[in-house]
Amino acid sequence: MSHASPSSPKVSGMRYHVLLTVLGLIMTLPFVWMVLTGLKPLAEVANESWLPSEFQWGNFAEVFSVIPFFQFYWNSLFVASWVTFLQVVTSAMAAYAFSRLQWPGRDKVFLLYLSTLMLPGLVVIITNYQIMIHLGLVDTFIGLILPSAFSAFGTFLLRQFMLTIPTSLDEAAEIDGASKWRIFLDVILPLSRPGIIALTIFTFVGNYQSFFWPLVMMRHQDHYTLPVGLLFFDSEVGQSTHLLMAAVTMSVLPMIILFVFLQKFLISGIQLGGVKG
Repeated sequence: MSHASPSSPKVSGMRYHVLLTVLGLIMTLPFVWMVLTGLKPLAEVANESWLPSEFQWGNFAEVFSVIPFFQFYWNSLFVASWVTFLQVVTSAMAAYAFSRLQWPGRDKVFLLYLSTLMLPGLVVIITNYQIMIHLGLVDTFIGLILPSAFSAFGTFLLRQFMLTIPTSLDEAAEIDGASKWRIFLDVILPLSRPGIIALTIFTFVGNYQSFFWPLVMMRHQDHYTLPVGLLFFDSEVGQSTHLLMAAVTMSVLPMIILFVFLQKFLISGIQLGGVKG
């Protein structure tokens, strides 16, 4: 009867699985702490013990009496959905132009566009805010959405993905009389679906949890997004950490569910997008 040697692929695979499992459990610890803290009384938040002496399920219900949670939640979904839609549309069109169309200076323009990724978001926030003031869009959802409607990262991701699609498909479509626009809509976009789904997930999650730009732009409480609305739990009276953790738990749970159902598309989009440069 043969035994697997320590260096056999089966043993090595088991080691990797054990390592990844341990790392996964470590990464879930902050989330577990957040949920358990949301179930504690305020007096026990600073305790070293993770488990509360008594589970306070009423903390989750109390959140709704402190802040208009559903209003803030809807605002976050509304803004994130529109930003995601606009970024996917503009990034797909730009990626198509940079990957499938031939025009003078294309690669140089792409490098220039890509260089904007080197700029931190805080560097351009003052300029964006001044533009929104001149356009009269401060404290409006349009002003919150418009500056985020274009993405160099999204263009790069979809361009890399579109480069993996054989050019023979474009040529065959042109022989059949298809225009560039028709090729983009009927050939390239359907084949780019994994990359588009990956970009959609990245963009939606990133804008759903956006904090600084909504904090700068919004003046009225009715326009607050959820991350800004959570500031109500940190007042001059004191911090309601237990309610804050309960509210954060409810806010991140939809994102976790979204990732669980769409993770295969996310991984596929990232892998295929990195095949060809």
